[in-house]
Amino acid sequence: MRIPRIYTAISLSENSLIELDTDSSHYVSKVLRLREGDQLSVFNPDDGEYAAQINTISRKTVQLQLSAAIACLADPRLCIHIGLGMSRGERMDYAIQKATELGVSSISPLFTERCEVKLGEERADKRLAHWSGIARSASEQTGRCTLPVIERPVKISDWLSQAHGAASFVLDHRGHRGFPVSGSTPQSVTLLIGPEGGLTDQEINLAARSGFQQVRIGPRVLRTETAPVVALSLVQNLWGDF
Repeated sequence: MRIPRIYTAISLSENSLIELDTDSSHYVSKVLRLREGDQLSVFNPDDGEYAAQINTISRKTVQLQLSAAIACLADPRLCIHIGLGMSRGERMDYAIQKATELGVSSISPLFTERCEVKLGEERADKRLAHWSGIARSASEQTGRCTLPVIERPVKISDWLSQAHGAASFVLDHRGHRGFPVSGSTPQSVTLLIGPEGGLTDQEINLAARSGFQQVRIGPRVLRTETAPVVALSLVQNLWGDF
């Protein structure tokens, strides 16, 4: 039986007692239906992962007894950043979930010309919290201790004006070449992926002027939620831990 993993912001150390927050306690006791004495593990990016046993369960809280540290072997070696044109509903959720499973380091949701998502300040806060929760759950499932950073949505022009590394690529099915297979291994990779309807010619040209290399990943036009999965798989196979 697979031992559940739970993310917590609480400081972790060997042989300590911790009390999970209300949401995590509810998940452990009501969703997973674990009981006193059951085994699980807890983790966060700062302290790593620790084996734990449920000490007590009350109406609103779960107390854990931590034991030995566990090596985090699933954390990605290669830093991969994605600028992703925002899509509607489950498409964006799927892209964030699968990108987390495949080892992305950060995702910047982008307002593009063909983006159909409109977000005010309050709604943007709610979507950001929702996307961060998806990334956290995916990290729990995959064995990662690090969580990808989900950045606040910005205009594509503002994102492109920031500094990006030499290994920066914009996906375009009209391109003439794939990812380079020779040369030194980059320390980080940045990917720009369009929304439903793709990036406009103006946006592709702006990316090129910002140092992004135009690449295609096969002869078929991929959906916006499929493209990150394929691109990340290729990048991890070329330079990462696949």
